[in-house]
Amino acid sequence: MQNSLKPFFDSSGVAIIGASNKPNKLSYGIVKNLTLYGYQGGIYPVNPKVDEILGYQCYPDILSVPDPVDLAVIILPASYILPILSDCQKRGIKAVTVISGGFKELGPDGEELEQKVLQFVKEHDIRMVGPNCVGTMSLHTGLNTTFISGVPDTGGIGFLSQSGAVLGGVVDFVKGKGIGFSHFLSLGNEADVTETDMIEYLGDDPHTQVIAAYVEQIRDGQNFLKIAKQVTRKKPIILLKAGRTSAGARAVSSHTGSLAGSHTAYQAAFKQSGVVEVQAVNDLFDVSQALALQNLPKGKNVAILTNSGGPAALMSDSLANNGFLMADLDTKTISALRAVLNPSAQVANPVDMLGGAEPQDYEKAMQFLVEDPNVDVILPILVPQSLVNPLEVAEKIAHIAGSTDKTVIACFMGDSLVLEPRKLLHSRNVPMVVFPESVGVILGAMKTYADWLSQPIEEPVYFSDVNVEIVKSTIEQASHIGSMGEVLTRPLLNAYKIPLIAGELAANVQEAVKVAEAIGFPVVMKINSPDILHKSDLGGIRLDLKDKDSIRAAYQEMIAGISQKMPEARLEGVLIEAMAPKGQEVIIGMKRDPGFGAMMMFGLGGIFVELFQDVSFRVAPLTKRDAIEMVKSTRAGKLLTGYRGQNPVDVDAVVETILRLSQLAVDFDEIEEIEINPLLVLEKGVLALDGRVILKQIEV
Repeated sequence: MQNSLKPFFDSSGVAIIGASNKPNKLSYGIVKNLTLYGYQGGIYPVNPKVDEILGYQCYPDILSVPDPVDLAVIILPASYILPILSDCQKRGIKAVTVISGGFKELGPDGEELEQKVLQFVKEHDIRMVGPNCVGTMSLHTGLNTTFISGVPDTGGIGFLSQSGAVLGGVVDFVKGKGIGFSHFLSLGNEADVTETDMIEYLGDDPHTQVIAAYVEQIRDGQNFLKIAKQVTRKKPIILLKAGRTSAGARAVSSHTGSLAGSHTAYQAAFKQSGVVEVQAVNDLFDVSQALALQNLPKGKNVAILTNSGGPAALMSDSLANNGFLMADLDTKTISALRAVLNPSAQVANPVDMLGGAEPQDYEKAMQFLVEDPNVDVILPILVPQSLVNPLEVAEKIAHIAGSTDKTVIACFMGDSLVLEPRKLLHSRNVPMVVFPESVGVILGAMKTYADWLSQPIEEPVYFSDVNVEIVKSTIEQASHIGSMGEVLTRPLLNAYKIPLIAGELAANVQEAVKVAEAIGFPVVMKINSPDILHKSDLGGIRLDLKDKDSIRAAYQEMIAGISQKMPEARLEGVLIEAMAPKGQEVIIGMKRDPGFGAMMMFGLGGIFVELFQDVSFRVAPLTKRDAIEMVKSTRAGKLLTGYRGQNPVDVDAVVETILRLSQLAVDFDEIEEIEINPLLVLEKGVLALDGRVILKQIEV
């Protein structure tokens, strides 16, 4: 996999098929970029109507291009791509970048053509970036197959984008800011090479310290999850996902489905794989730069050093919002600061040296903070003043930062006055931002990644005591219905050793009385119908039935009432169950996401689950830690541990139930949605009180 992508970044020769000698053409820009940034390989424009471009001989076709060549960049109309790929295959080229548009982004005809292109490259073992992209660049080899004007500084951030426009805009934005990149990668339609492929490549690239990504859609979520888990153990992945609030998800019938928004699976997958998600483009690069340059914070205690109170207040709020604390400075530190700073300076934390603070004041004060055992992170702020040289302040900050392994992030407010200080700080491995409220976001992301690295590696839990044959036969029995009520769901749960409340189906009132006597009064009666998923909404549940007469009366009332409210419903008797003991009610469910597969849900159970939306999600298969975190991250989880004097209940049994339901969902992809609601949690053990399944619709 990795070697197959190497020609995109370190090629011995590049053929530019469709190159133009007209400076206003994109293909001319690609040839020009190949000449500007130190690329040492062969450059071969292909155009039968032109003799040379920028001094490079043109060739009539790819078959005429001499060795060495192992990468082709194609800029021709979409209808030409297939025959050109055929020529590339004959020439022995195994890597192509298709800049051209005109594929699936234009509709069904374009999608059909893209599928033909994909089939060809797959059959001939060719790797393809695009189509509909702006190319790739490696800052360390100088190989630049984009038509973008200019390049950023060279450094350790590898940036990939599914949007060429975003990539182009970012290049222009970061130029001259001292933010260093190893790669810029535009992926376009991702017909072949995907974001996951590039993440895997950058994960092994020695020049890349941090991977930054702008993503609109991840199609193979399970592969992304697997690769991201591996890569984030070596280097951080910072990701900006577009479409977080996209509406228009298909209608769903279960609580789990209705609560699983379009972005839910992505958020869960990022948490499970160590990917750090950010919310804005500036955060993407602020966080990436900090991770590329600085040590991870060893704790949450922060010291702010400033020449102005306002920015320090803004920064303090941002820190608090992201889980960081203002450090209590050691008494020795306070005494030392008081001895060297302006007598009017504030020497507690934040340390406000006032507007006249000189470069040497920053140096001395920072040194004291470095030596303070109560400080984990140091944040110097400068608001430029007419009598203070910002570049000298930057030099002093960089000097002290280079002497410590504590995290240092600088904030220099302004624009033109801080351009040179920014370059100096970045060249000396100190990240700099211009807005104080950015720092909390950066440190929060760094702490998230540090926490991920501190967690031991776990494998998904697998149970061997399950009976898959029972599940297969039960699903086959219900395949024509499309959904499974509690009666058909109970065998599935039982087959995966999920404890059930005692119960049995009764086809008529006489059987209902007999079953109730066998179970023992009091009992619960529930309607059994393939057309009714939410029984309580239609009066399909009766509780605490204490004798035969109450069974008979409840049966007659229930059948009559539902028949009136929903005449078309097929009523197939009732389910008689034992009355449940007292306990805590939770919900456990699964909804199958089109990209990531089975997505598990845990939250507050009963009829209020959608009202309070106190739920958490993870993508299956789950590790034990995944399941534990699902429980702990909700208010429902706090209730289970004994809130306000209530007796704690069996959280371990809840975790095991989540894991068993997760395995059921992974084992049977015919199940589109499944939930247990409620799952009753007792002081010892759990009981599934109700359940339902929605099966995948088979297209005829």
